[in-house]
Amino acid sequence: MVFQRGGCVYITTNLTHSVLYTSVTSDIIGRIWEHKNKTHPNSFTAKYNCDILVYYQFYPHIEEAIAAEKSIKATNRNKKIKLINELNPEWNDLYDVIKEW
Repeated sequence: MVFQRGGCVYITTNLTHSVLYTSVTSDIIGRIWEHKNKTHPNSFTAKYNCDILVYYQFYPHIEEAIAAEKSIKATNRNKKIKLINELNPEWNDLYDVIKEW
């Protein structure tokens, strides 16, 4: 039997909100921790300090999360901002909420 594993699409930003980074993961808490601690120092998120989680959406299957990521990446910045504002109008760091799960 093959078990499907869920996933999460997410958007991070920097302190000035000048950069938006969209990605997908099956371990949102661990992945954001990696961004915050710059475990990959040569990565885009480390270079641009994108370690503030401002948007996330869970999907029951990782394939759905990947499709959502591609869809979000294909949109312009204004549509990404609209997504963020609908979930998180204050642009709070949602890592503080999810790390307690």
